[in-house]
Amino acid sequence: MDFFSRFRSIASACWPWLRIPFWISTGLLFGFLLPYSLILNKRVQDRFSDLVFAVPTRIYSQPLRLAPDVPMTPGALEVELTFSGYVGDGHGDVPGSWAKKGGTYFISSRGYAGPDGGELPKHIRVALGEGMVQSVTDIGAGKPLKETHLDPARIATVYGAKQEDRSYVQLSDVPQLLVTGLQAVEDRDFKHHIGVDFTAILRAAFADLRAGHTVQGASTLTQQLVRNLFLNREQTMGRKLNEALMSILLEMHYSKARILEAYINEVFLGQQGSQAVHGFAAASEFYFGRRLDYLRPQEVALLVGLVKGPSQLDPRRYPDRAMARRNLVLDTFASTGLLTEGQARVAKATPLGVIADGQLPHNRFPAFMELVRQQITNDFDEDTLKQGNLSIFTTLDPATQLYTEQAVSTAIKNLGKRGDDTQGAAVVTDSKTGSVLAVVGSKLADEQGFNRALDAHRPIGSTIKPFVYLVALANPERWNLATPLDDSPISMKQPDGSWWTPHNDDNQSHGMVPLVDALANSWNLATIRLGMAVGLPRVKAFLDSFGLTDVQPGPSLLIGAVDLAPIQVAQLYQYIASDGHALPLLAVSGVVDGNGHTIKRYEVEAGKGEYQPAVRLVTWAMQQVATYGTAASLGKSNLAYLHTAGKTGTSNDLRDSWFAGFTGDRLAVFWMGRDDNKPSHLWGSTGALRAWQELFHKLPTVPLSAAPGDGLEMAWVNPADGRRSDPACSGAKQVPVIAGSLSTDTDGCFWQKVGNLFGSGQSAQQPTAESPTTTTAQ
Repeated sequence: MDFFSRFRSIASACWPWLRIPFWISTGLLFGFLLPYSLILNKRVQDRFSDLVFAVPTRIYSQPLRLAPDVPMTPGALEVELTFSGYVGDGHGDVPGSWAKKGGTYFISSRGYAGPDGGELPKHIRVALGEGMVQSVTDIGAGKPLKETHLDPARIATVYGAKQEDRSYVQLSDVPQLLVTGLQAVEDRDFKHHIGVDFTAILRAAFADLRAGHTVQGASTLTQQLVRNLFLNREQTMGRKLNEALMSILLEMHYSKARILEAYINEVFLGQQGSQAVHGFAAASEFYFGRRLDYLRPQEVALLVGLVKGPSQLDPRRYPDRAMARRNLVLDTFASTGLLTEGQARVAKATPLGVIADGQLPHNRFPAFMELVRQQITNDFDEDTLKQGNLSIFTTLDPATQLYTEQAVSTAIKNLGKRGDDTQGAAVVTDSKTGSVLAVVGSKLADEQGFNRALDAHRPIGSTIKPFVYLVALANPERWNLATPLDDSPISMKQPDGSWWTPHNDDNQSHGMVPLVDALANSWNLATIRLGMAVGLPRVKAFLDSFGLTDVQPGPSLLIGAVDLAPIQVAQLYQYIASDGHALPLLAVSGVVDGNGHTIKRYEVEAGKGEYQPAVRLVTWAMQQVATYGTAASLGKSNLAYLHTAGKTGTSNDLRDSWFAGFTGDRLAVFWMGRDDNKPSHLWGSTGALRAWQELFHKLPTVPLSAAPGDGLEMAWVNPADGRRSDPACSGAKQVPVIAGSLSTDTDGCFWQKVGNLFGSGQSAQQPTAESPTTTTAQ
């Protein structure tokens, strides 16, 4: 009897016993398994075919400009390097690293593509001294550079609804040691199995039985990828069957290279708070502060080792575990011929090299980021931002932001118990361009929610006064800095029939005073009389031109009865700081797509400027505020060399403390007060001004010129009548005036000398007492 006849005979004899299981199996195959496989196949194909690892929209600070004579201190430079992920390794030879020798820094930049075109990587030498950059040298080319830029810090990441950092890389751009080393450690038969490695399963089962517990895994890279993309980590039979089936289906449709590339970009390698690190490229930056292609063998080994358990092997929390795992991986690299024994031995002798401050670019600067979102959403909808693959370059300066946060925090802490309920906010800009360099919305810099810098509209007190004086000085035929103003008591009937009786903060009136002194000392009575003479409609119209919508043209407006947010005050003062140019405040400089092409640039070209002579007069007068006026503590401090132009502000009942001041290249506006609007018991000079000083003790900046600006001339003026005077005359005051605005005729001192002979000479300024009244603004 041949084989087939014998088989049929045996089958016939067994059929009664096998019939039911056969039909059940057939039913399961065609009724469940095949349809279920088709459903899984559709799911796998749809998900994987659409799986374009979108680079999240990344938000960057401004590139750091390095050029001779640019203000820079060692502290500020090191803050910038740290925020940009540069590592101080003592050598500065590897891209993304730096070293310091005395006042000289050796920096290997990484290059970048930005809206300005970007720069190629360079190895540079930067010499600092006297608070500025002395020289910049391209070490590779051996020649000095007029300027260069370091790649900017990544400050935030937008990836759909999740906070997640992901850097997509193509397989061809991944270091070969990582590609082959990953397979050697995690899946040696990757190139040959069908998604499930049955040999590995048997080998792992035997090892587990011999040890009495689980000691060896059998998951292929394909299975691990399926688990990350489609499944959870429940240890159930159903999940394992799904994983195996989906892995086989994945291998049926896609090449090994495509699967490996997906794995390298998808694998979970760490966590910081709520933010996950996916992919080797992101992990390289998170743990080492460098791009993947700059990693050394021992660093590649550490990342490969983390695949087994990023939490249990976290090199920052468990360095001993991470070291043991890394060295085991290096041994595997050597045993498989990826490294020589000598190379592995040298690599094992090195420390882990993980940077201590591996911050992922989560929303580190919430107040600034809110301003970015307000500006960027005018041009890009939410879906475009979520789809990613964009790089948004902002104007944020990391060192300025950090120093501003510290200034607010320190100034409030120095208040003692009063600081418990005190809040603060600040806006810092480039005084020449309007670029917003820093925004602080709370004394707790990372606090989410209410952003006081943008949303806290509070009475600004005397911070409004320079603009009242500016409108007046725009009419030089009538007013100059020495024009006498009446600072005597005033009482005005209001529409409701009540009387408004303002007073000066010292409860004194000062008689006839020069205009510049009225501003420097923030005397309310003189300011109100000046504003009424100028005309409330003119003052309101000027403020309205800045986009303010709630300006009420009552007399109290002249001493600050208008509620503004710090960002609005900064916009007002930007006009003065930028020499009469109405520059909008910008937080975004440009947007670049995934191919490095600029798709949007944000820039403002300054025009010829408006009322510049008057602006320059106000600037000079504001410098007197910091010399002998309400901010005289500045002139008496070691910041006197900055020749700051500034103005204090205090609202009624000491609720709000303001200071706005600018140097040659930086404008900073600070506010301090209480959220419940109760008195903070802070003047502008005892609260916000101190925060401003805290900032500029650290912030590199250019002094403001103490000389009057172009179009002005210094003249001796008689404060009694505002006319040109002989310098020898008693009371004569030297102030800048608009060139040609004063008659060349000079008043002599004849009658003054005659009066002095008979003992009747009096000072031009005789303060008079005044009873306390109701309104205060400093």
